[in-house]
Amino acid sequence: MEIKFYSGNIAAAEGAMAAGCRFFAGYPITPSSEIAEHMSRRLPQVGGVFVQMEDELASMAAILGASWGGLKAMTATSGPGFSLMQENIGLGAMTETPCVIVNVQRAGPSTGMPTLVGQGDVMQSRWGSHGDYETIVLSPSSPQECFDLAIKAFNLAEEYRVPTILLMDESTAHMYEKVVISPPEKIKIVNRKKPRVTSEKYLPFKPGRNMVPPMACAGEGYRVHVTGLTHDERGYPQTTDPEIQEKLVRRLCDKIRKNEAKIRDMELHYMEDAELALVSFGISARSSKAAVNHARKKGYKVGLIRLKTIWPFPEPYFENIADDVDKFLVVEINYGQLKYEVERNVGKGKVYHLPKFGGSVHTPEEIYSRIKEVYHGD
Repeated sequence: MEIKFYSGNIAAAEGAMAAGCRFFAGYPITPSSEIAEHMSRRLPQVGGVFVQMEDELASMAAILGASWGGLKAMTATSGPGFSLMQENIGLGAMTETPCVIVNVQRAGPSTGMPTLVGQGDVMQSRWGSHGDYETIVLSPSSPQECFDLAIKAFNLAEEYRVPTILLMDESTAHMYEKVVISPPEKIKIVNRKKPRVTSEKYLPFKPGRNMVPPMACAGEGYRVHVTGLTHDERGYPQTTDPEIQEKLVRRLCDKIRKNEAKIRDMELHYMEDAELALVSFGISARSSKAAVNHARKKGYKVGLIRLKTIWPFPEPYFENIADDVDKFLVVEINYGQLKYEVERNVGKGKVYHLPKFGGSVHTPEEIYSRIKEVYHGD
């Protein structure tokens, strides 16, 4: 076991390499640039390849190609760069290409406040590209989790053959804390499933376990056709057949939706007797936890639901606890993106909101003040 003093950005880069990432393509953008800088130094030391691309569109295309070439691949960006990547993220979803995108959120919209915190990319991380598809989105709230969830992001990308997003924020990315790194043999690593049939019988997009097709990469002796067009199990375009479209898109979505319980990752505090539940993620959850601890000392029956997996959203969990919890308070640095998901899933439960518009983090005092108002029905 090693103990390091890392920022969130450096921890995410080290976690990616611990998971087996050996290809990084990116373009510098605040506040994620330290990830690219660190990978440019470290990847060659472990036999990997770093490429600075001309822009974020090319960066996303490059990691898709590297993944089909057999490498675990990642890019990192923020704000406007994440917007530019959306078309190729959709291509990755359609072609079922495992890869990881780190988005270090800053205050927007547009170029916004490049050096200051935001959490306004929650919905974009799910719906940024067009059409029906699903991604997996993880949100760390410490450098330790930047390391751990980077590994988990690669494992989920490989298991479900889907672009997976590590949705960080500027404050988490730039804070320095202790990071404990386990020996390599104790880190769980998941690799993509390979075909077990002969090349003559192999169908590149025929689903296997968990609705995920085994993946043969270029140069492994299998015939593979990869296209963003609607395609059959051979990978051949079928752009005028609604039945093939429905079969394909339903599977692309259901391989994530129907495995939500396996993908789910959240941290619960004092939810056993909570009358009011705070819901938060990322840096906002740290202030929320401090406020909840203070409120408990003052006699308030308040709990905290900290989402480490944002998408797929844990719908069954919220539907179940809505029978016991009357009020929810969503704390996030945006104007109500996660709030809408909570409202959609808690039925008659009353949902309150404590937004910020970017640039600064909620203080525990601000959250505690809102807890008192909500608790007493104000």
